[in-house]
Amino acid sequence: MTEKKNSVKKRTAVWLYPETMDEMDSLLERDNCKSRSEFIDKALNFYMGYLVTEDTTGYLSKILISAMQGILKETENRNANNLFRLSVEMSMMMNILAAGLEISDEELGSLRGRCVQEVRKTRGKISMEEAIKFQQGIGE
Repeated sequence: MTEKKNSVKKRTAVWLYPETMDEMDSLLERDNCKSRSEFIDKALNFYMGYLVTEDTTGYLSKILISAMQGILKETENRNANNLFRLSVEMSMMMNILAAGLEISDEELGSLRGRCVQEVRKTRGKISMEEAIKFQQGIGE
C-alpha cells in the first residue's frame, strides 16, 4: 500500500452505466473510500488478483467461506453422531450374540482376521448372504 502512495498516478477516462455509478456511490462510504477513483482502484486490484491467482479462497466472500465451514462442521457432527449410534447398536448386537454362542478365542481371532480382509476387499460392502454362505461352508 505504501508503494502506491509514493507512485505517480495516471489519469484515464472510465465510462460506466448510470446504475453502476449509483451503486458505486452508495458503497463508497461502506468501503471507506474517499473517492470514486479509490473505489475503482480497489475493485480492479481485487478482480485482477482473483484472475491471476489459482487459490481463489482469498477472494471469496467471507460469508460464503463461513457458510461452507458451517456446513462442513454440521456434516462432520452428523457423521460422528451416526457413527456413535451405529457403534452402540453393534455393541448391543455383539453382546447378545456373545451371550448365546460358545466360541473360542482362537476362532474369534481367525474370524476377525477374515472379516478385516473381507471389509478391505469389498471396501465395507459386506452382505449377510455372503456371511451365511461362509458360515455354512459354501463357496470357500
